[in-house]
Order: sequence, then C-alpha cells, then structure tokens
Amino acid sequence: MYAVRAMLYSVMGSVVVAAGARAGDDMAPKSDMAQMPGMAHMAGHMYMTTVRPLQPGDQQKADAVIAAAVKAIAPYQDYHKALEDGFKIFLPNLPQPQYHFTNYENGLAARAQFDPLKPTSLLYVKTGEDAYRLVGAMYTARVDATEDEINERIPLSIARWHQHINFCKAPEGQKAAYFGPDAKFGLLGSITTKEACEAAGGEFHPHIFGWMVHVYPFEKDPKMIWSTNDDDAGHDNMDHSSMPGMKMN
Repeated sequence: MYAVRAMLYSVMGSVVVAAGARAGDDMAPKSDMAQMPGMAHMAGHMYMTTVRPLQPGDQQKADAVIAAAVKAIAPYQDYHKALEDGFKIFLPNLPQPQYHFTNYENGLAARAQFDPLKPTSLLYVKTGEDAYRLVGAMYTARVDATEDEINERIPLSIARWHQHINFCKAPEGQKAAYFGPDAKFGLLGSITTKEACEAAGGEFHPHIFGWMVHVYPFEKDPKMIWSTNDDDAGHDNMDHSSMPGMKMN
C-alpha cells in the first residue's frame, strides 16, 4: 500500500472520485502524445505504455478479457441496472463525450488482483435527457504497478494503458487558470514539473488516479476494441474532459 490516498473533487461538480497519488516518481510522458488525435492538449500530463512486440499467448489473453468484458457489462445496457448495482456516475450534470459509471469497490479490489468480470467503470454515451448507451468498460490497476504487472493483466502488445501525470493543483483564488487556452494548472495546464508548480504557488502531484485502460468489446473492428483515440463513436479514452482541475482534501 502506498502512503497517499486522496479524495478528489472536480472543481466543476461535487461527485467524489476515489484516487491515488504517489510521490517521488519522475515519469515522463510518451513523445508521441502530441501526434495522436485528440491528445495534443494532454501533452505533458499523460503517460502511455509503449506497444510491445506480440508474444505467444498475448492475443488469446486479450481475447479472453474481451469475452469477459462482454459478459460483465452486457447486463448494464439499461443504466438504471448499473445504478442499482452500485455504479455511480462521475459528474452526471456536466456534459461529457463519455460518462464513467464507477464501482469503487471494484476499483479497490483491482489494486490487488485483476478480475475482468469486475470492471472499475462502465462507459456510456449520453443519447438523451435520461438515456445512455453502453459502449465499453474501464479496467484499472494501482498507480505503482509496474508495466510488467499490467502486461500480465492485459498484454501491452494489444492494449495501451495510461496514467494521468504531472498534476499541479492551483492555489486558492486561481481556479480560473484550470481552464481555457492559457490554462496553467490541472490536467490541461502548461505546468508539468514540480519546480514550475511550486514556483506558481501550486501543489504538485506526480500521478492522479492509477493505471487505466478502456475496452470497447462490442466493436466489430478489432482495432477499435482497444482504441486510444477520441472520436465520434463514443471513444474518449483520456478521461480528461470532466476534470481539468481537481480539489484535493
């Protein structure tokens, strides 16, 4: 167990999200982030795993996860069922391209072991005032898991896991600087180092949340099942739209 466990509150809403941050790491963002559709604005705040060479058994392992994901999430085509079973909507009143219905018990259990039948979050696209379409699931791992460990869960030759990194919490009175093209703080801000954050009076966190990976098991195109691009088909893999700035307690 790592030392810091924080509760994060979005500055745009009051829904609590369980999260973790571990100090002392220097995890650099992948250099290809700015070249990927929908991700340039996250450069400096996103770490993505490198695609590894395909190893014997990798595809079979990934296919088994996909099959389990279908089984796990199929009962939740009606989002009311998800709510009844303990999944909670992250920022339900904030317009988002994709909504996370999160089961925090599953997320806590995923820190210790991987069960593809128990995703941390269900992923929905809102289709009406009181209507959601189920598109996928999110699996998580503890923030200090090694890449070899997450590779054992879902092979890195098939899926690219990601972490949100280099988060600078804005000082009191400067929350407006989380937003806009000149944002300084948060996951969309220009500040990406501890030194720059402290110089600006902020509070630096090397990581926000843990490892995450999205799967879209209903997709027919294999390339879309583990998509890491934002698009109009309900894929919004970077989890950034609703949380440019966080309040940490």
